[in-house]
Amino acid sequence: MAKRKRDVADKGGAAQALKSRREEIVAPPKQAAAKSKDGAVQGTATATMGKAPSVSAAIATDAESESTTVQIITGSYERVLHGFAATIPRSLVTGQHDAAIATESEDSKVDFTDTFLFNAHASAIRCLALSPLSEDTSKVMLATGATDERINLYSLSTAPPAPSKSQPRLPSLHGASITENPKNKELGSLLHHSSNITALYFPTRSKLLSAAEDSTVAITRTRDWTALSTIKAPIPKPQGRPSGDTAGPGEVPSGVNDFAVHPSMKLMVSVGKGEKCMRLWNLVTGKKAGVLNFGRDILSAVGEGRFGSGEGRRVIWDKEGEEFAVAFERGVVVFSIDSKPKAKIAPTPRTKIHQMHYLPSDSHPTLLLVSTEDGRVMLFDTSDTLPNSEGPSKDDIPSSRLVAQIGGPAAGITGRVKDFEILPLSPSDSANFLIVTGSSDGTIRMWHLDTTELNGDVKADQGKGFTARQVARLLGTYKTGTRVTCLKAFVMTGTPDTEEEEVVAEKSADSSSGDDSE
Repeated sequence: MAKRKRDVADKGGAAQALKSRREEIVAPPKQAAAKSKDGAVQGTATATMGKAPSVSAAIATDAESESTTVQIITGSYERVLHGFAATIPRSLVTGQHDAAIATESEDSKVDFTDTFLFNAHASAIRCLALSPLSEDTSKVMLATGATDERINLYSLSTAPPAPSKSQPRLPSLHGASITENPKNKELGSLLHHSSNITALYFPTRSKLLSAAEDSTVAITRTRDWTALSTIKAPIPKPQGRPSGDTAGPGEVPSGVNDFAVHPSMKLMVSVGKGEKCMRLWNLVTGKKAGVLNFGRDILSAVGEGRFGSGEGRRVIWDKEGEEFAVAFERGVVVFSIDSKPKAKIAPTPRTKIHQMHYLPSDSHPTLLLVSTEDGRVMLFDTSDTLPNSEGPSKDDIPSSRLVAQIGGPAAGITGRVKDFEILPLSPSDSANFLIVTGSSDGTIRMWHLDTTELNGDVKADQGKGFTARQVARLLGTYKTGTRVTCLKAFVMTGTPDTEEEEVVAEKSADSSSGDDSE
């Protein structure tokens, strides 16, 4: 009997020793699990307080990095939709760096990271559109149009992907790193048109306007991607063709080249192929509001001769909606709100015009940027015109004054600037802008423009040829390897989502501690 009691006591002591040893090994995970369990019992207030340090830590990390991340999307002739993020150090924007140190230090350079790269269409991509940014959501919609009659839709995240500590950065052949964002998703395709897509625009986050060579402008609701209305422009009569010509459909030039919506969202101006006029549309009723023909004085002012097409290629409204500009092949005419020509823009030497944008600045609201065939981005002031050397004439349209230029042969850049984008670097700072240009050779250049450089007096002898003064500073260059046709960009205002990795790590630690305790 005494022997049996002694054996039971020995077994109990061995089990207790084994249990205490196991508790010593698994003590830290158990304490963490107990802390998390206590926090869950305390209620919602404790959970909210637990999230606050992670958010503040993310903000502190972003403040410490002092950088701005820009998402750039390009379309090309090779059907490739290429997206990459550019991280710009704050020292490059503020200019608080030494040029000699900047060439040696890696921290003072723009860091490019590929985010997506794939064949989005069956043929060349012609236009892109981004929905306006919103504080309520961290997503932006991207629409792409090509010559395959399709409009592809994507959802992009405004938060740059956080660098993962567990996964290594993927290598690439051209040196730039690759970081995939799982929040970027494909939404589908629209088949509202029966011809090549020429222009896309998001006036708000709830509507998408698309134009094509079938002479229609479709208005689509983004909630369910239903076509609400279709504006049909008349097909122009063929000019300069023999009578009795039996040309089939598609052989006579027709379609909408471009359109621009007034800031009030009630009026739209469109220009089309094969017609020497622009059309005004009432967006409230969806019907035409008028037609303005281009006279001989307007066409001759922009270099459209007798055998020229005379059609408008681009059209854009200014920020306030007080004037709009129509771009032809080799010139631009600025119209006031009463549709009367106000000024003309004719680059010297004569060259083709590809894109134009108004500078979104309160101090320079009438500054129009125009990209050309010879690699320049020219800055014209539409409110300041040059006096006519031959004396005042009733039919002559005054020329806008050339304020400055960016790039061009004087800066060693000769490739055509196919498209460009203007981004404010900060909502509170209206003096500094980032200009992203895309050339046909696949080179993307990022320029920093300080509007204080434009306040100087412009001499009368400047502005002829390539002698205009150079403004903006080149921050970085990226080569895509494709022939760029269109470009869009936006500042990534979101914070990197690092909470998911922390939650997954805590869950794995809790599960491992639970397995050990069992």
